[in-house]
Amino acid sequence: MQDPNGFIDEKSESRLYVGNLDLRITEAALIKMFSPFGKIVAEDFLWHTRGPKRGEPRGFAFIQYSTKEEAKLAKEKMHGKLACGRPLVVRLASEKYLVETAEKLSKGVGDSHKTSLSGSGSGQMSRTAKIAAIKNKLKALEEDSSISKKQKLAESVSTSESLDRPSGKR
Repeated sequence: MQDPNGFIDEKSESRLYVGNLDLRITEAALIKMFSPFGKIVAEDFLWHTRGPKRGEPRGFAFIQYSTKEEAKLAKEKMHGKLACGRPLVVRLASEKYLVETAEKLSKGVGDSHKTSLSGSGSGQMSRTAKIAAIKNKLKALEEDSSISKKQKLAESVSTSESLDRPSGKR
């Protein structure tokens, strides 16, 4: 999706992420809702492929327009619009990862490591922000691993202590 110089290509700028879809919304209904804004050249409606929800919609989709202007118009008109009682989340597909990363960073990081989106609204993260995101992900994984190891150790110690104690009544 990005060329070696870090610029997002034309195709990704005309591809929209559509989220918070009610499970009653079908592919046909989604296309019907978004077709007034331009020519839809591709649509990816995502389904659960395994587990207990197999075959059910995942609640999000991607829509590819023929031009980035059509995609931007659809984004402006449809973001926040209610569909089956739920507000749609509509973004350029290239923005989705960046927004999620920024939200995660701002939740668990000190001020010195806050996300900084660089550029003139192009939706690209700075190198520093990317590094901070990776470091925070690693830290979270290490903490999760450390906690689960301590829990397992505590469980095994308490189990062995209860086995070593003689019962008072025989």
